[in-house]
Amino acid sequence: MNSEIESNKSQQGPILVAADFSENSMTAVLWAVDLANALNTNLVLIHIVHDRAEGPGYYKHDSIDAMRPMEDVAEKMMQQFIQKLNQKSSSFKSFSNLETRIVTGLPVSRILETADNLGAKMIVMGSQGLTGLKHLLIGSKAEQVVRLAKIPVTIVKN
Repeated sequence: MNSEIESNKSQQGPILVAADFSENSMTAVLWAVDLANALNTNLVLIHIVHDRAEGPGYYKHDSIDAMRPMEDVAEKMMQQFIQKLNQKSSSFKSFSNLETRIVTGLPVSRILETADNLGAKMIVMGSQGLTGLKHLLIGSKAEQVVRLAKIPVTIVKN
């Protein structure tokens, strides 16, 4: 029976949860952990370091290491975010099927690419990001992911 569960686990792909380290994304991560526990599946927590040089009208620096300092800061922020999640939730603290990734690029395209590359079965995001535009039903990035994703997307309200 246990090998059957492991077999199903590897076949179904992970849940991808995108986090910008906001309070709203913390709620989304905790919701995704509960779902991953219930489905006995893996969870991949991703943070995108926004590389504005990928946008139109910008020139990209030749050095591959140009984004390294920002990625280092993002890694530290991810560690702090994980610590907060551990303090806030015993189910998160005991969850062992978690992988974290820091990716550089444009958030929407990198979320979609990562989901595709992982064979993710679902994307989970918070309804608003760090911009704090409370008058919008969902944030612009979440709306774009919902519109463009080929897999189910769950938007978690705070």
